[in-house]
Amino acid sequence: MSILSKGYQARQDRRRYLERTLGTLAALGILYWLGINFAKSPSQFFQASLIGLSNGVLYALIALGYTLVYGIIELINFAHGDLFMLGTVFSANFISVWFGKTHTGIAAFGIFAACLVAVMTFGASINVGIERFAYRRLRRAPKLAPLITAVGMSFILQFVGLHWNGSGQKTWNSILPSGQIKIDNVTIPYTTIISVIITVPLLILMSWIVSRTRQGKAMRATAQDQDAARLMGINVNRTISFTFALGGALAGAAGLIFQQTRGLTSYNLGYQLGLIAFTSAVMGGIGNLQGAVLGALLIGLIQGLNDGLPIGLGQQWSQTVVFSILILLMAFKPTGLLGKTVTEKV
Repeated sequence: MSILSKGYQARQDRRRYLERTLGTLAALGILYWLGINFAKSPSQFFQASLIGLSNGVLYALIALGYTLVYGIIELINFAHGDLFMLGTVFSANFISVWFGKTHTGIAAFGIFAACLVAVMTFGASINVGIERFAYRRLRRAPKLAPLITAVGMSFILQFVGLHWNGSGQKTWNSILPSGQIKIDNVTIPYTTIISVIITVPLLILMSWIVSRTRQGKAMRATAQDQDAARLMGINVNRTISFTFALGGALAGAAGLIFQQTRGLTSYNLGYQLGLIAFTSAVMGGIGNLQGAVLGALLIGLIQGLNDGLPIGLGQQWSQTVVFSILILLMAFKPTGLLGKTVTEKV
């Protein structure tokens, strides 16, 4: 082995040692912080964790749309968060305006189920239309062109939301039950239970479609090599449109869940929630489905614990905490928690 090779190997060993040391210290610090908070108030700890996980499953629905599209055509679809926003406005109008339901009841559950199907269809249709008319012609263009187009589509959807919802934040009555279950000093709202009951099967169904179905195999083949997929008889355009439809449907479902559990809509809602969901996808490993869900749950949990624990920085520092952790993670593991380093072909 040459002197240069030995020097390079020594630097790599020192870097790996530094990464392991800093990672271990960070993990010990987090465990210590969690331990003292748990000892101070166990009920508050579990309550904050519950809130964080319920937010995390909502982030996961949105984050999967980002990671699906990136995984198949390597595009960061910045319009996805605003598609979620349109889903909230559509859901509010579907339930409260078009069907006039403002209180819970047996009929309201039927309207809620119909709205879930309608808003998922709405989100899928909008996303497929965006792919067809805005992104398809730019697949072989320099990467900056579709990126700028995605930003432009984001502003267009915001403009639609502005005219549909108005410039101010609107509040709406929820048709979901308003009660709660109390276990010791921990309260679990019915809305949280219902949102988890809806979200988890959707995540499982989406994972099954991608991993087990014929169309899912076509998606994975297209993600690996579009030209080879065409030679094998796969309709690449249809496969990519199907991917956008899946992501749009999940964004629509997230819009309904958010609108009914939070009771509000706003034309700029997609910016904040979309940014958090995109951060979740990056943290887990952009392009990795399991990574997107893991990143979303972690970010939701981090936010919930930071905001709700007796010893924490508080809600005003929530975004700072999340993005500081993301920056540190990217510095030492650029591919994310479950991402894999891929050698680019030349």
